Amino acid sequence: MRARSANALDRTGQTDQVEHVLAASGLVKSYRRGRAVDGIDLTVGPGERVAVLGPNGAGKTTTLLMCLGVVSPDAGSVTIVGHRLPKERSRAMAHVGFAAGYLPLPERLRVREYLGMYADLYGVTNAKQAIREGLERFHIGHLEAALGTELSSGQKTLIGIVKATLHHPRLLVLDEPTASLDPEVSSRVRAGLRSLCDEHGTALLITSHDMREVERLTERVVFLLAGRVVADGTPEEIALRYDRADLEGVFLHLAEESRR
Repeated sequence: MRARSANALDRTGQTDQVEHVLAASGLVKSYRRGRAVDGIDLTVGPGERVAVLGPNGAGKTTTLLMCLGVVSPDAGSVTIVGHRLPKERSRAMAHVGFAAGYLPLPERLRVREYLGMYADLYGVTNAKQAIREGLERFHIGHLEAALGTELSSGQKTLIGIVKATLHHPRLLVLDEPTASLDPEVSSRVRAGLRSLCDEHGTALLITSHDMREVERLTERVVFLLAGRVVADGTPEEIALRYDRADLEGVFLHLAEESRR
């Protein structure tokens, strides 16, 4: 299925062959307090599940915002499905979905109304079917008629993920996707995201402070420290490189280094 996704159909029905769904090269960004990102390279291939990790101040958020075209780099380039930012940002963003647990949902809209609004914005041809499939993918079809005021924080997170996947994006960016979810729901989210990546070739890029979730969901990890990439590999490879039992041990080690 991964080979098929590399030659995926775009929204006009034509194929666009790309080696990397996301390709960021030499990203640099400075603020008054100093350089937040210092020459970061980052690629994500079709169907690949990648986490960007690091202690506070490592440059994760700034890197993510540059990859989404929200923040312009001082130097470097970002390409999404062959579209260069910022010139082709509108075309690039048509292939991107984004969700974060901290984003609010309208309280007076029903879930189907909220999702229908985004399906229209995404240009989804069969919105009802896409909404139904999205809700069922994460086993929350029973919430379709619920109002925003009736949803728990975890349910709102799930609805946000469904919203971001209605158009089967080529790149799905998630910030702390399971932060407010209990273990059983987190398991369903991981299964749903894996199926999306495998069946549709969606590339997944996440940030998280939950190292156990990262180990369960992703196949590649990019660790940042002081605005630079210090490790890039599978969770097992990185733990072995730093002589730690797991990613949590690596994270704690790098957090200690960042304070020196």
